[in-house]
Amino acid sequence: MKEAYNFEEIEKKWQKIWEEKKVFEVTEDSSKPKFYCLEMYPYPSGRIHMGHVRNYSIGDVIARFKKMKGYNVLHPIGWDALGMPAENAAIKHGIHPKKWTLDNIDYMRSQLKKLGFSYCWSREVNSCLPEYYKWNQWIFLKMFEKGLAYRRMSWVNWCPQCRTVLANEQVIAGRCWRCDSLVTQKKMEQWFLKITAYAEELLSGHEKLSKWPEHVLQMQRNWIGKSVGALVNFEVPALKKSIEVFTTRIDTIYGATFLVLSPEHPLATELIANLPDKEKVQEWIARTIAESRLKREAKDEEKVGYDTGMKAINPFTGELIPVWLANYVLMDYGTGAIMAVPAHDQRDYEFAVKYNLPIRTVIAPESPDVKPEEGKAFESQGILVNSGPFNGLRSKEAMDKMAAYAEEKGFGRKSVTYRLRDWGISRQRYWGTPIPIIYCEKCGVQPVPYDQLPVEIPYEAEFTGEEGSPLEKVPQFVNTTCPKCGGPARRETDTMDTFVDSSWYFFRYCSPYEDRQPFDPKKAKYWMPVDLYIGGVEHAILHLIYSRFFTKYLRDLGFTDVDEPFPHYLAQGMVTKDGAAMSKSRGNVVDPDEMIKTYGADALRVFILFASPPEKEFAWSEEGLEGCFRFILRIWNLFEENADLFNNQAEFSQDKFDEQSYNRLLKKLHQTIKKVTEDIEVRFHLNTAISALMELVNTIKKEKDVLRQSQKGRELLRQTLENLVLLLSPFAPHVAEELWERTGHKTLVAESAWPEYDPELAREELITVVVQVNGKLRDKFEVPLDTDEETLKEKALNLPRIKEILAGRQPKKVVCVKNKLVSLVV
Repeated sequence: MKEAYNFEEIEKKWQKIWEEKKVFEVTEDSSKPKFYCLEMYPYPSGRIHMGHVRNYSIGDVIARFKKMKGYNVLHPIGWDALGMPAENAAIKHGIHPKKWTLDNIDYMRSQLKKLGFSYCWSREVNSCLPEYYKWNQWIFLKMFEKGLAYRRMSWVNWCPQCRTVLANEQVIAGRCWRCDSLVTQKKMEQWFLKITAYAEELLSGHEKLSKWPEHVLQMQRNWIGKSVGALVNFEVPALKKSIEVFTTRIDTIYGATFLVLSPEHPLATELIANLPDKEKVQEWIARTIAESRLKREAKDEEKVGYDTGMKAINPFTGELIPVWLANYVLMDYGTGAIMAVPAHDQRDYEFAVKYNLPIRTVIAPESPDVKPEEGKAFESQGILVNSGPFNGLRSKEAMDKMAAYAEEKGFGRKSVTYRLRDWGISRQRYWGTPIPIIYCEKCGVQPVPYDQLPVEIPYEAEFTGEEGSPLEKVPQFVNTTCPKCGGPARRETDTMDTFVDSSWYFFRYCSPYEDRQPFDPKKAKYWMPVDLYIGGVEHAILHLIYSRFFTKYLRDLGFTDVDEPFPHYLAQGMVTKDGAAMSKSRGNVVDPDEMIKTYGADALRVFILFASPPEKEFAWSEEGLEGCFRFILRIWNLFEENADLFNNQAEFSQDKFDEQSYNRLLKKLHQTIKKVTEDIEVRFHLNTAISALMELVNTIKKEKDVLRQSQKGRELLRQTLENLVLLLSPFAPHVAEELWERTGHKTLVAESAWPEYDPELAREELITVVVQVNGKLRDKFEVPLDTDEETLKEKALNLPRIKEILAGRQPKKVVCVKNKLVSLVV
């Protein structure tokens, strides 16, 4: 009698066994190759969501596979546990942030265990515990000693809803990354980390990141924003001062007919001091500064400015040109001042037309066939005209000669600037790492001594949601003694941006109980870098740049010899439902707990990996989940039907060996092992790996009745079923363990070796696929018969000839005809 597939009982059983036997616990072992597999750790919001399930399922397949391949695998998990939502819960529900966070962690930990993830739970880290954030403070103090942590007045991004400062990277399309409120500008004293000291290295380090998605690297390049140009000083005789301008187009300087400064520029107040309508201009400055950076940068935003009445000398022409303030110039790019060349910059052109300012052409097209567009600036490089001794030079040559001339004459020099700005980490919140600084009226700014770390978050605090840090209202926290003179002093009440916590947590996993330093360098030398890092593309700028910065700093501190923490980054796509990303506000969230209760963890894991390649968007469908449940049930029933193969109970009177049937299954087995191995190890196409397992199951079902009639056939059938379990185990580990045990094995699948294939038997029949671009035959390639569409598309797009034709363009449409052609429309 067949036994029913009781997934609830099976999954609980094996989760308990894995935990009791400490199957996934790990220590350093120089006799084995290491593999550090890491998914971005979650914020303990209360419940895991399908995005978590997808992220962690991908990582779990890779970690289990590598373990079976003989690697010493570190696969840890922890909690990004400080941040705003805990405070909001305290304000809304009267629950202390610490209790809210720890309760959520307990629940979410139980959810992750229900999914059977192969985590090394003994290395769990929690960033809200003093034993973790103590080391945030230690790293900050080391940066402070080196001048990489500093304090200054600054215009900051202010979220009125969260009532706190945001880093530039946390403002998305003019809105708060956390609550989506419109962001305003505010001037405050802030602590900064000097990430700009590593700007060039953050850019050049991309050469080592060949296993990152190109669009992620491009997002980082754009954010770092390297510009090569020149600094030029324009003297303002009336002030006896100079305005320093950065330009990438010094070749156009003879066409600079006015200067424009940002309203935030330090000279702005001085420049307008004698204006009759000074108060009106001051009001405009205040309004403009309060506007979001995004609004001011927008091309279609109306350009508004004021003439300061001051004149500056163009050092190349010697003429006096007016100095303006305008909304389209930002303080955090270059020097906050630009030389306006309206003939050759569209924004300057629009401004000059509006305010009737001179427009002088100084660059002519190289080709007489090119005619500048009427009513538009000619922004391309070309041949210099109306440029004195530099007439006739091409732009590139002129840039070098003019920068050298400026340097020779003492009013300029070649320069490189970056869009990247230092990281403002001050937050006016409670649930964050206290900044370890003390203020003494006598001694000034003093670092907290190392032996007084951690500066703990005080438990007693009021949560009102009013502006300012709740820590300001805790006298026993604020009032302290100066570590230098012993006199009365006060603590810094700002806390650190929570991205500090996640900028080095991957090092902490290497030695989570280390109590003398952030981590043990010897253990980090064994484990680092992370061999595969998995997480959402939304972290391409924030978390990934900060983590790279911290790693380079820790290297310079002598703690690691690693330059890049994540040489291989897999950006997984979003989980969507009804055409939109899952979110509570849209009411389209699917609860993983409910799905596990109905279908089991294995079915959920298989479905979330099967429906789409990891890097693509994943559309939720309960029908698809039901289909994956049925697939597991088919495998279960297949083993029930063939249980006798594993106890040598022959059921045939005479041996009827069918060689063709035997060869078909033998070949399919080895092809499947090869396909699944390469799909996991090389391509990360976990969806096509599962497809290959489904095909193998179909072949087994088709051939089993014939094969059961011979001893040799039965042996192959038994061997194929055993290999099926091994291949299935990274995806559906619970049912795999159960079937492994039921077939007489005394070991665990998780600790078994990954199956090997015979290359000769795995060789597939090859067919030629042609590639068309806009209907014309452009190339061809060979692939195995019945290759899936995703692989066909990938191979076609990576052909050198096709890459050359596309020249960086993305096809509008890709049509794949199985076993025949790939058609690209561009």
